[in-house]
Amino acid sequence: MTIQAIRGMPDLLPDACNIQSQLIRAAADVVESYGFREIRLPLMEKTELFARSIGEVTDIVEKEMYSFDDRNGESMTLRPEATAGVVRAVIQHSLAHAGPQKLWLAGPMFRYERPQKGRYRQFDQFNVEAFGLAGPDIDVELIAISARLWQRLGVTDSLTLELNSLGDGAGRQRHRDALVDYLRAHADVLDADATRRLESNPLRVLDSKTPAMQPMLAAAPQLPDYWDDESRQHFETLTQRLDALGIAWTLNPRLVRGLDYYSRTVFEWTTTELGAQNAVCSGGRYDRLVEQLGGKPTPAVGFAIGVARLAALMEARGVTAQPVADVYLAALGEAAEAEAVVLAERLRDALPGVKLVVNAGGGSFKSQLKRADRSGAQYALILGESEVESATVQVKPLRVRDDQQAVAQAALAGTLRERLQASEAAA
Repeated sequence: MTIQAIRGMPDLLPDACNIQSQLIRAAADVVESYGFREIRLPLMEKTELFARSIGEVTDIVEKEMYSFDDRNGESMTLRPEATAGVVRAVIQHSLAHAGPQKLWLAGPMFRYERPQKGRYRQFDQFNVEAFGLAGPDIDVELIAISARLWQRLGVTDSLTLELNSLGDGAGRQRHRDALVDYLRAHADVLDADATRRLESNPLRVLDSKTPAMQPMLAAAPQLPDYWDDESRQHFETLTQRLDALGIAWTLNPRLVRGLDYYSRTVFEWTTTELGAQNAVCSGGRYDRLVEQLGGKPTPAVGFAIGVARLAALMEARGVTAQPVADVYLAALGEAAEAEAVVLAERLRDALPGVKLVVNAGGGSFKSQLKRADRSGAQYALILGESEVESATVQVKPLRVRDDQQAVAQAALAGTLRERLQASEAAA
């Protein structure tokens, strides 16, 4: 019996990997243009970090974490999300002492839940986190970053921005008290999870997807009715600036986010094109988390993109994997094969960034051209015995109707540069 991949931890095959890599490179380019810097963190942390930050009464901590005791008997957990680890690193290395920090990271997360399309036990996220900035201006910037990324990836029309504020201080406590009283009065409608969370984490009940509870939840006390003056002003400034940027948004009073550490601004970018798993990007403020984990009070805000979900949306909009090659070098005969290796390295020196594949394994002229076509290359370079003797290469267009041309090896790099730039401009 052959060994299979672990259920819910799928292999990422080359085409899918290609699209997700395009996405991550584009996201990194966008956030770095706003002054964010990359940080890399371990995949595993002490279990206590997630229990303290995410909250004991959450599905993640109660049901979904991959936790185990190491050889010293200390409980370790594969990270179920990235924010807690980033906060731990900011505290441990005193990063916030140097002033505001704007960070990004990408990598796998792990949650034990029922695998389904768009929801796996191992999944990649792209996170953006900012520390030391309390005003709505950084909230606006993060949302603007995400909107710019959607534009770059060609998915803007597929996404809707939903906003809410969890409020703060006494207003948030008043909402909690009113919500608990309301839910108690409708205890007969609550499912088992909602009943369990009623006292410890009632806000999470608003997140329930249980169909029978929806009419009751629609009439529940809404957070905007309990915002304090500062939270209301924060939210109004945020939305005014989004309006000025032309970023459309909709208020969703039941958007609460699933983790305990959020306060004030919360947001999600959702789509109707991926079925039940409709959230592509989620984020918000977590101003008390640094202090909660032992650091000095530090305002913070961030978001996470589900890489596989966004890649699926890109594919639904017609984005395909990038070609394996820009140029494919076919060589016929032993002398040409030896010359091809040297020529290819000279071209790579002269044309950094160009994807050049040299035929390997021999084969007829016809079979090599078939491989060139399958690679997605714009041009095939043909090197045979006569070309070796004359120090030339045949340049054959593969994607446009044009004549094959003999080009001197000394001029080949310049010719390819011009043709590839012209092809890119035409696209």
